[in-house]
Amino acid sequence: MKDLNTQFRKGALELCVMAMIYKKDMYGYEIVQNISASIEVNEGTIYPILRRLTKDGYFETYMVDSRGGPARKYYAITELGKEYFELQKKEWYSFIKEVGALIE
Repeated sequence: MKDLNTQFRKGALELCVMAMIYKKDMYGYEIVQNISASIEVNEGTIYPILRRLTKDGYFETYMVDSRGGPARKYYAITELGKEYFELQKKEWYSFIKEVGALIE
């Protein structure tokens, strides 16, 4: 059963990361902190998602100087990423509706 919960989390986390960046540009640690407020997650889970979504063209990155520390890499959603997010969101809601109907 634990493996199934892990699979649920992986799919949901990608959608959560996309939702965060859809709302506003963020840097990695900020994304981790925001998601961690609701879902138990660590950096080692989020950064591979960020790299893959960037590699696939859904995000782009830029650097911003930080006061008192190193520059931060910010993630911004691309137009392709917005389209992908909207599609994934529709599929997610359809999926949970269908599963909900089955388990009721």
